[in-house]
Amino acid sequence: MIGAFCKWFGAFCYYEIADLKYTARMIEQPRPRTTAKITCFRVAGSALDRMRAPRSFWTSLQKFNLTPGVVLRHAGLPATVLSNDQLISTPQLFSLWRSIRELSKDPAAGWKLMLGMESAKFHPTLLAALHARNYRECLERHARYKQLCSAQEFRFSEKGDEFQIETSWPFVPDERPPVLMIDAVFAILVELGRRGTMTKLNPKRLELSRPEERDSGLEEFFGCPIKYRCARDILVLHTADVELPFVTHNEELVQMLAPQFDHQLKTRELKQSTIGSVKWILRRLLAGSRPDVALVAKELGMSERTLQRRITEEGMTFRGLLNETRKELIREYLSDDSVEITEAAFLIGFEDPNSFYRAFRTWEGKTPAEWRADQHRK
Repeated sequence: MIGAFCKWFGAFCYYEIADLKYTARMIEQPRPRTTAKITCFRVAGSALDRMRAPRSFWTSLQKFNLTPGVVLRHAGLPATVLSNDQLISTPQLFSLWRSIRELSKDPAAGWKLMLGMESAKFHPTLLAALHARNYRECLERHARYKQLCSAQEFRFSEKGDEFQIETSWPFVPDERPPVLMIDAVFAILVELGRRGTMTKLNPKRLELSRPEERDSGLEEFFGCPIKYRCARDILVLHTADVELPFVTHNEELVQMLAPQFDHQLKTRELKQSTIGSVKWILRRLLAGSRPDVALVAKELGMSERTLQRRITEEGMTFRGLLNETRKELIREYLSDDSVEITEAAFLIGFEDPNSFYRAFRTWEGKTPAEWRADQHRK
């Protein structure tokens, strides 16, 4: 449109683009600058790549005749992921979604999973978003509180009639997220708007980086044009829709939930346990290696002396944490019959089987094979 306007005047026109701001200039007649309003919700620099898969995620698999155990095995993850204490990383989360796609053979599984979730069973952070004053506040709360339960970031860009939403996973910046996962993320954002306003709210368009896939049902669910093979994955809403009030607004409930979540976000870095951070890093580093305090300190961005002091302040030693992490991991691996005992030993940093057997007897008072047999009887 600007190009046609410039040609009509016989003028030369060029653009300057930086940080989603652009300026259109003409030799005869300068134009004012138009700037997009950008809001980013980023994961804290000290955050660790760990999250918990909610119970509703596992129960929703039933609609595709899938069980958590089948999906976990296909994704190469231990059954202990179902435990409330078991956290997963972003790559593991990606593996889960890819397994759902391969096992369900349904290209529409992403948005179907979100569509079938009951509001009453929403995670508390989703409830806080659903009961916001309007759609804008809902989106902001969801993006902000998502940091409490997932290593996921959001970017809102608002200009004119368009409110664009992008999402990313900072711990795997070079890995393309599973297509079903992208569909699910955008679907829950649209579902929150529809349930909150109690209207058939439709986006302006959906831009996807992948090629079109038959039977995905995306146009049916989102109710808007879909553009494929785009540079990025973007959900584009109408700015006017973002201001719509929520029929589900419940100020009393929001006042119960929001301050708690806001406080958690502000104090998360201060309250983060050094012991928990060390054990998480050890879990990543143990396979086939013997991580020492220097390597863990480097991962945490602190000196060895500082790390040792903080561990001591929390009543532990580095060697004690290493053994404790190994004990937790070996129980997980031995609970999975597909993992050989020698392989399990390697995965917790033992290259010598004899050393592993001696250590295991010290921990459990029996051999690995005896322990595994006891678990089967239970």
